[in-house]
Order: sequence, then C-alpha cells, then structure tokens
Amino acid sequence: MAPDKTPSKPDRPYVLGTHDEELVRLGLQHRVWRGAAYDLWERAGFGPGHKLLDVGAGPGYATRDLAELVGPQGTVQAVEISERFVEHLRQQAIPNVVVIHRDAQELVLEDESLDGAYARWLFTFVPKPERVVASVAQALRPGAVFAIQDYGSYGATRLGPPSELYKRVIDATIASWEQSGGDPDIGCRLPGILVRAGLIIRDFRPRVRIARPGTALWEWPTTFFRSFVPKLVEDHFLSPDDARAFLDEWARVSVNPAAFLLTPIILDLIAEKPKTSP
Repeated sequence: MAPDKTPSKPDRPYVLGTHDEELVRLGLQHRVWRGAAYDLWERAGFGPGHKLLDVGAGPGYATRDLAELVGPQGTVQAVEISERFVEHLRQQAIPNVVVIHRDAQELVLEDESLDGAYARWLFTFVPKPERVVASVAQALRPGAVFAIQDYGSYGATRLGPPSELYKRVIDATIASWEQSGGDPDIGCRLPGILVRAGLIIRDFRPRVRIARPGTALWEWPTTFFRSFVPKLVEDHFLSPDDARAFLDEWARVSVNPAAFLLTPIILDLIAEKPKTSP
C-alpha cells in the first residue's frame, strides 16, 4: 500500500463514534447495502484501471470492494478523518489503495486526476458539503462522475406496527445529527450543490427497502439502536425511560412475524463533469 504523505488531521468528533462496536456495525451495514453500492458503481461506469476516490471511507469496507473493482492497474484514494478508522484501513494493506488522513471538507487533490469518486452517508454528517463537492469536482477529469448515496429523508422511515416510541427515537437521532452540524435530509440539497460546482446530474433516483425480522437487513437498525440509543440518552436527546421502553419494544417487534421497517429514503446521485469541447 502506498504511503500516506498527507499531514494527519486531528479527529473531528464523529457523532456515531469510532469504537469497536461501531466498526462491527459498519461492517454489517456495508454487507447489507453492498448490492446497492455495486449497482450505483455499475451505472457510474467504474471499472478496471480507473483511479477512484472514496470520500469518507470510514474503516474501508467499500474501499476494499472498489480496489477489487479497479484491479491492480487502478488505484483508490481513501479519504477519512478518523485516526481509528484510518489505522484499521492501513492494517488491511490493500496494494492499490492510498490512505489520506484528512477532513473531507479540507481536501487537496490534483486537478483533473480522477476517473470517478464515491461517497456514501458522508454528506449527512459534514457541516460544509459545498467544500467537499467543490474539491471533488475540481479533481474529476472531464466526463468523470461523482457517485453519491445519502439520505433524502431520514424521517420518512416507518415501523409497522406503528410506534410512537420509534418516532421519538428517530426524532432524537435527527436532532442529534443536526446539533453536530449534519443534515439528515441532505440528499434534497445535493443536486443544487453539485450543479453549482459545475457538474451535470446524470442519474438521480430514490432507494427504499423493507426490512423484516430475522433478516440481515433487520440487523442493520438493530445494531444501530443498540449502540446509539444509549448515546442519545447520554447527550440528553432521549429520556432514560423512553430509551428502556423503546429497546424493550424493539425486542418484542423483532419476533413479530407481521412486523416490518421501511428504511429512510436514500438517494442515488451520479453527477458528471462536463466533457471538454472538441
């Protein structure tokens, strides 16, 4: 793996944490959403020999798949602010991955050097998404694309049977992310941000799934609630009584064969840098 020559930056607090439990949760999250990622990458035209950027790479689960996709003749630059996640990615020693320890809002990239870029659930958590988009747009070659998957309406998620406690937890989660400078509905603003950066929206579509108890997708919210509900209590976004009642309710719902969860609306975006005139 090529050495990282970019100066390290101190961790900006990540609202979901960087502890061991979060590493495991992110691994599960990638597994259940891997198919959606590959679908977007195919539509984006990512392939062998490409030089790609994974923005907000986290522990590198998508980075590894992208590295396999571009093959030994391609490279993936993985940008991540968390020192813990950067170290986890470095330990994987993926030969065609360059790790950049930097805030995605402070990217310094070579102009027109990339064949494509990818970001998943990054923009929800960055206070200044315009900076990220501007840096990536400048680094894309003409005709290259920025492929993004992020929330368009986090609050649109629904639990069946309906639950007031579930709504309180989702509202508390949204408030927590907003206090940290994030935007759980960022997908609705991203097209405008991309266009103002000089990119053209080539593909734009929603993605919603239904999780059922006993499935891998059901474990996605289960692991999130297990780790994040206590933090909502700690940060005073949720009362201890509501947290206990919700986790008890979730345990009951998780064995209810009639139960289902409608995921938040996720938006797939592919934005292209205009080709130069012949």
